[in-house]
Amino acid sequence: MIRILLLVLLPIITFAQPNCVPTTIVINLDQYQSETSWGIYDTSGALLTYGVGYGSQPDYASVVEQRCLPEGDLTFIIYDSYGDGLNGALWGGLDGSYYVIQCNDTLVYGDDPAFGNDSIHVFVSDGCPPIPGCMDPMYVEFNPLADTDDGSCTTPRVFGCTDSTMYNYDSLANTMALIPNCDFTLTLYDLIGDGWVGSYLEVTQDTNVQQFYLDTTAYTKDFTINLNAPQMVEFRFYVTAQAQLTTPHCGFKLTNPLGNTIIEVLPPFIQPMYKYKTPTYCGNLCIEKTFGCMDSLAVNYIDTVNTDDGSCYYAPGCTNSGYLEYYTQGFTADYNDGSCNTLAIWGCTDSTAFNYDTTANIDNGGCIPVIYGCMQPLAYNYNPNANTADTCIAFLYGCTDPTMFNYNPLANADDGSCLPYVFGCTDSTMFNFNPLANADNNSCVPYIYGCTDPSMLNYNPEANTEDFSCIDYIYGCMDSTALNYDSLANTDNGSCIEVVYGCMDNGAYNYDVTANVDDPASCLYAAECITGPGNPYWLNDECYSWVISVDDYCCENEWDTICQATYNHCFNGWSGPLFKRGNKKLLMITDLLGRPAIINKNKLLLYIYDDGTVEKLINK
Repeated sequence: MIRILLLVLLPIITFAQPNCVPTTIVINLDQYQSETSWGIYDTSGALLTYGVGYGSQPDYASVVEQRCLPEGDLTFIIYDSYGDGLNGALWGGLDGSYYVIQCNDTLVYGDDPAFGNDSIHVFVSDGCPPIPGCMDPMYVEFNPLADTDDGSCTTPRVFGCTDSTMYNYDSLANTMALIPNCDFTLTLYDLIGDGWVGSYLEVTQDTNVQQFYLDTTAYTKDFTINLNAPQMVEFRFYVTAQAQLTTPHCGFKLTNPLGNTIIEVLPPFIQPMYKYKTPTYCGNLCIEKTFGCMDSLAVNYIDTVNTDDGSCYYAPGCTNSGYLEYYTQGFTADYNDGSCNTLAIWGCTDSTAFNYDTTANIDNGGCIPVIYGCMQPLAYNYNPNANTADTCIAFLYGCTDPTMFNYNPLANADDGSCLPYVFGCTDSTMFNFNPLANADNNSCVPYIYGCTDPSMLNYNPEANTEDFSCIDYIYGCMDSTALNYDSLANTDNGSCIEVVYGCMDNGAYNYDVTANVDDPASCLYAAECITGPGNPYWLNDECYSWVISVDDYCCENEWDTICQATYNHCFNGWSGPLFKRGNKKLLMITDLLGRPAIINKNKLLLYIYDDGTVEKLINK
């Protein structure tokens, strides 16, 4: 199936938005993503915003677009350049859909994917209801999203350490203690690296305003934003119209100095303006517990600890750290008892280490493990960290990709020579030989010669190669015994006419009206030697007559019993002996339809004998 994509270029139109309604447009694409676009128009027909260029999206992706629209009557139009709408099921895929949402209210719903070239929806953009809540950040109930104070601020913030595991934990505190100066981190996301195209961030705290230019081609970039506490801070993004074409790939995250995420907007981010308010309490003055001996009289007293762990001790011993005994006695002596005898020699005391020191008696923690490896920089397996020589392997170049046709399992360095598998018939003697194939897939088909024209007599449906043997159909009678046999015909058309030999002279008494091939030798021209009814002198009865086989003999010897038989016209049957002629016995006389015959003058009859012969005679 070939689909033609019609790209509609829409003008970029911007509008002033002192007051606008946040709007979400959701497009659930079908498998032909690049065909879909949309626009929103005001009552004058001016284009306010649009969406286009979804060709990079995966099949059936859900595209979420954020816009800020003016209040009033607006028109949403979704377009399909191919003219089949989002009717992906028509082509064996899944249907798409679309929505326009304001303030969690669905204003437009695309319930029919088969909308053709476009679908038009008129809706009313009338703003969002107020969000009541506590708007004072000095109260626990503070809601950064609220825009209408509802009097719910009831619990003043008590700053202090709220971590019960800390040394200075304050059970009365409900808000972590403030840090006077703190750095927030703004992280920008850009999935394709084309930047925010002139957009900027404005950070306002009281009268202090900071601006940050957001244009970057990096995939991620961090901005440090220094804030003063405790104050309300407002982050406001201003996104250029051009950036709105690229920001589907963009997003951002704001974190406080502790690494806590304040807000995160993942791609796609498309809004002309976006703002977010939050208080700037951001730090933690909690003091961690440090454990140790807090007795100043103890040998191991530590003046920096704030929690005594009962580890104080007061034992005498070697107090000179230059001697081995100082380290081996297991405690810190508060005075020298004369036990310092052996000088301390620091070094690696591990005999398995690379830098083992046989003279050392105190390990200095600097033992270096033995690292075997190739120490030749030009070798394939060169190990810059090795300190003990091992086997080196030379570079062997070749294709190292096991999925490639020319993969070399012995190669250890790829030389860029990899060739992909091209499956096909590699036998040049076959019909479907593929000169580009390098891997045979057992698909080879031999040449089968024959007539490949289905309109020809000798068409061979299994042939794949024309041998110019095709024969045209010649219709006619193909029965060589038929009257109209056609020696040139190769296809019988059922027109054959059976050859019927007989006398075709209507003057003969045995004239055959069914004959189509004249047999003149069979024509008989006899004298009037057949008697009429009642002639037999011994049978003076009108029901009887003589029937004489008309030939020369019987015409001269009509009273010969061989030539005579008596036929009873009244009973339609023979009353006398069977008529005999020579050695043949007459079995019956019928008409041309095989019915017993009534003998009438000039009527063609069939005379059937016991030797299988049949004569056609006319009684004249």
